Amino acid sequence: MTTLSNRPNTALLVVDVQNGVVDSSHNRDEVIANINTLLAKARSEAVPVVWIQHSSDELKPDSAPWQYVPELIREATEPLIHKRYGDSFEDTDLESVLAEHGVGRVVVTGAQTDACIRSTLHGAIVRGYDATLVGDAHTTEDLTEYGAPAPEKVISHTNLYWSWQEAPGRKGGTVSTVDVTF
Repeated sequence: MTTLSNRPNTALLVVDVQNGVVDSSHNRDEVIANINTLLAKARSEAVPVVWIQHSSDELKPDSAPWQYVPELIREATEPLIHKRYGDSFEDTDLESVLAEHGVGRVVVTGAQTDACIRSTLHGAIVRGYDATLVGDAHTTEDLTEYGAPAPEKVISHTNLYWSWQEAPGRKGGTVSTVDVTF
């Protein structure tokens, strides 16, 4: 249903699963295992996999916190997008990479649920993409000391509201790892 012309393909986005982002995240190991399952499925079906890597004052390029977690291995042919904003499209070449692969639908995984995941989902749908969230393949850290809900509530709420997300000619949706189709 994408509103982008000649974009019949789907891509898997792996957003910010970096040491300094997910080390203390909710269900870290389960989320990473689910992302690995999705990577295997995408690769076996020749679906483009696009890796997103955030940089900031806390995530300085080439530092240990900036590195992707060792459990996830990017293949040399899979694009790596560097970003500085929550929305993975903002001031990056993500759009041109997706266009090159004829992608009109993105399947989103990674971290943090309440920041880069939400921003990327909204950024995608605003730009004309269909955007599917994998409900058990994203996570966030505990920010309750700052007034945020517990991580499991943030994840649950995001899964709930994204399951109904839509815009003219575009569709959101939330699925579990076992139900992902490319």
